[in-house]
Amino acid sequence: MKATEAKLLAFLKKSPQFVIPIYQRTYSWTERECRQLWEDVVRAGSNPAVTGHFVGSIVYIEQGLFQVATLSPLLVIDGQQRLTTVTLLIAALAEALGGTEPVEGFSARKLRNYYLLNPEEDGERHFKLLLSQTDKATLTALVGQAVLPTEQSVRVAGNYEYFKGWLADPACDLAVICQGLAKLVVVDVALARGQDNPQLIFESMNSTGRKLSQADLIRNYVLMGLEPELQTRLYQDHWRPMELAFGQEGYVAHFDAFMRHYLTVKHPVGDIPRIDEVYEAFKLHALRPSTVQAGVDALVQDVQRHAQAYCAMALGAETRPGLREAFHDLRELKVDVAYPFLLELYEDCAQGVLSEADFLAAVRVVEAYVFRRAVCAIPTNSLNKTFATFSKVLKKERYLESIQAHLLTLPSYRRFPSDEEFQRELQVRDLYHFGGRAAYWLRRLENHKRKERVAVAEYTIEHILPQNDRLSLQWQADLGPDWRRVQDTWLHTLGNLTLTAYNSSYSDFPFAQKRDMDEKGLRWSPLKLNDGLGQVTVWNEDAIKVRAAKLASKAVEVWGKPALAVEVLAAYRPKSGPQAGYTIDDHPHLLAPGVQAVFEAFRKEVLALDGCVTEEFLKLYVAYKAETNFVDVVPQAKRLRLSLNMPFAEIDDPKGLCKDVAGLGQWGNGEVQVSLKDLDELPYVMSLVRQSFDRQMNGSMVS
Repeated sequence: MKATEAKLLAFLKKSPQFVIPIYQRTYSWTERECRQLWEDVVRAGSNPAVTGHFVGSIVYIEQGLFQVATLSPLLVIDGQQRLTTVTLLIAALAEALGGTEPVEGFSARKLRNYYLLNPEEDGERHFKLLLSQTDKATLTALVGQAVLPTEQSVRVAGNYEYFKGWLADPACDLAVICQGLAKLVVVDVALARGQDNPQLIFESMNSTGRKLSQADLIRNYVLMGLEPELQTRLYQDHWRPMELAFGQEGYVAHFDAFMRHYLTVKHPVGDIPRIDEVYEAFKLHALRPSTVQAGVDALVQDVQRHAQAYCAMALGAETRPGLREAFHDLRELKVDVAYPFLLELYEDCAQGVLSEADFLAAVRVVEAYVFRRAVCAIPTNSLNKTFATFSKVLKKERYLESIQAHLLTLPSYRRFPSDEEFQRELQVRDLYHFGGRAAYWLRRLENHKRKERVAVAEYTIEHILPQNDRLSLQWQADLGPDWRRVQDTWLHTLGNLTLTAYNSSYSDFPFAQKRDMDEKGLRWSPLKLNDGLGQVTVWNEDAIKVRAAKLASKAVEVWGKPALAVEVLAAYRPKSGPQAGYTIDDHPHLLAPGVQAVFEAFRKEVLALDGCVTEEFLKLYVAYKAETNFVDVVPQAKRLRLSLNMPFAEIDDPKGLCKDVAGLGQWGNGEVQVSLKDLDELPYVMSLVRQSFDRQMNGSMVS
């Protein structure tokens, strides 16, 4: 590798051609990055004291370890964004200059022939910079002053227009822009083909400009080291169709999230990588023996298949009507955590392992599970682990049944709420401020079992009892002397919310006027949600409760809970071993003076963490569980020895009381050990226990 400092324009002038390899990301700079470059150019051009302004490095591969002295194209490893943006600025400046030359060397003809084109070359060699795919056609059209292609690169065309607009500003001094461009400095980094490792350099060189996404790094990791023919085939046959499926903007916005779900599916125990560590997780997946044995071709095809499934579910690309509608509902409900599980189901459906009808039923039961839990205000922090590990317990010979049974047998804080709990909570919850999902549940209620579906988007949400805290005398009379409490209690609840196309017409009018208004009244509404409102004489607390109960009864059907026979469920429940029947009496240390008081205080605090926490006396220790053990107590003569089920590296222990016992033989689970001797230590020790509990509740359990 050889690096030298160079003026950017001189570097462009002597370089024959830069080519962006197919494995590089598409052009992604936005107005923000373009504006930053523009301001740097203006600042440098308007200040005579500034002799140069550094804008980053250009890293490329050439035939030998020397500066540009060949007509062979140079493959850009890092610097595409800067090269492209400067090219767009020069092209826009050439157009703005017309026939003028405000600074020597800066005429439209010289700008194009020195920095944008190879005037004596034809075809693709005519251009100094060749991008990839859609970006390529748009840039060459702009630089070559040709008609833009029908399918334009959004970023390339858009950023060119930004520069044109800024150059056309009457306050813009074109001479300043020319002088600023002349001062731009880069580090010219030439790599020796076959000697330097482009991937390692690529990973480490992204110090300026727009940060590489995890998707960029993954694509380069897969394709960069391959032979050109294989590289091109894999990109054209698999990676490019995947990028097109996401769309120009969607690929940037969604691919990292998709890859996180994909890697969760592929992990042997369903571990969920952090979104900013997806690249590292992918490298581990690619290096697994099974992946290596299958080959890179199989890996890229597998990623593409799952990406197509993700686009169908998360980006609305599904074509089958029933599934398209179900996925739309999941998107509105914001059930992203279920995608790892659903990706596997989608793949099995495509392979014929799961029927389309059962797949649709499975999606609907996932929707019901998530919505019921949200209504019942059950913490959602366990859902990611629930779905990440779901496929590990499936019995695919009885696919749908095993999905339903698993959801029905989940314990405590992961439970599937019963009809009674769901109906009760649904009637009293604030559903108007429901995480932006009020339109979702109203639409689902309205269109359930409708063949002619109502376009709910054309309607607005109506509070039958108005939101105005200064209710009219008529409303106060209808609600009774306790009208303020009634309004505060029931305003945003199920019974008082509906849909209408006449929200502005209703205003805060009394109920009778809303009900009977000519042709617009609730009495004449074609919506199922408004059935029966024409027969209500007065809108008060009782009327709201009656309507809420009616709608809640219907909701049990819309978000139905699976019904499986008791004997079927019993077959899916975890088989418990023989009951040893240990009690506190089997642990004499816990009954000893001093230790007993500490243990009683400790167990009270632990059991109070959450209603899901259970206590189990075993032969040698006492286990406290949520999903599984999060803290175990080994009784000793003068203290309690606690084992926290979490990695030692993750414990926050300012006092340094914890001991790393990873790999050591011990009773209890986890890598963290701490002692509890007296009551004064209890608050601090409980802060450590809570970390283990919270970690498990957040779905990051130690196996």
